[in-house]
Amino acid sequence: MSLEASGFIVIDHVLPAQEVEQLLALLNNLELEPLRGGIRRIERLVPDVAALAHSPRLMDIAKEHLSGNPCLVRAIYFDKSPEHNWFVTWHQDRTVAVSDRFDKDGWGPWSLKAGAWHVQPPIGVLESMVTVRIHLDAATPANGCLKIAEGSHRLGLIPSDQIGTQVAKHNIVYCATSAGGAVVMRPHVLHASEKSSTNAWRRVLHFEYSNFQLPPGIIWAA
Repeated sequence: MSLEASGFIVIDHVLPAQEVEQLLALLNNLELEPLRGGIRRIERLVPDVAALAHSPRLMDIAKEHLSGNPCLVRAIYFDKSPEHNWFVTWHQDRTVAVSDRFDKDGWGPWSLKAGAWHVQPPIGVLESMVTVRIHLDAATPANGCLKIAEGSHRLGLIPSDQIGTQVAKHNIVYCATSAGGAVVMRPHVLHASEKSSTNAWRRVLHFEYSNFQLPPGIIWAA
């Protein structure tokens, strides 16, 4: 299985157990209010998360699947627990965060989230991106791990009313991994997750990287 063919790969043991525990302790001490949409720009709240996002380990993973040097595009913390449980319908990650709004063909619509401009870029930008999801708990189908429609990234951007039809045409894979493991994926591969049916937590640090060159004066807002 390769990322180009399947749209994702699973890598075990990216982080050692001790580092996972340290990250969880820092995140728990923040007493963040879990949100279904995740805690955006988490690297600005936790310096150790920023250090991890820019570490050689994660940069090397991103670089392996990009044609140039990776830059952090977005960082989100997902905290699925017995008290804060949810499901996510089939979708593609289609937006990026940038420092300022600009006018360029193919970019839009625009919205403000967590103080940053978010925009849907052209498919070529999404194809120059890779997502690295670091699991801080073991992820299984029982606690709502990510499920992916294998190979669906090759369809480009899919109209929302055609997503169900396209999902039915693809093999569905549950991305189970151990704590400290990673799911690496193209952002526009079709993916979803179910509600947890156990008391097991499923906490994830979600990092998106790109090598796309933005217009002069604009930077990724992460």
